[in-house]
Amino acid sequence: MRDFIFLVISAISILAFAYIFGGCAVVKPYERENLADRIMDFDAFGEERAMERHFLETREGSIGGNGGAGGGCACN
Repeated sequence: MRDFIFLVISAISILAFAYIFGGCAVVKPYERENLADRIMDFDAFGEERAMERHFLETREGSIGGNGGAGGGCACN
């Protein structure tokens, strides 16, 4: 029983180690420009999405539950 518990704990440790350090990579200086690209940012186009949502709400003449105010005239 003691050997089985040691085996299970060892297996879990190895899997955790592989999971944690599996995503680590060395990035060369000339590859960093690809990671600094705007498309790699999670919210890179947040302002554009907010503007599109505003235009859509304006065209529809209503608010879509996003907390915006106003109507069809595009004023707040």
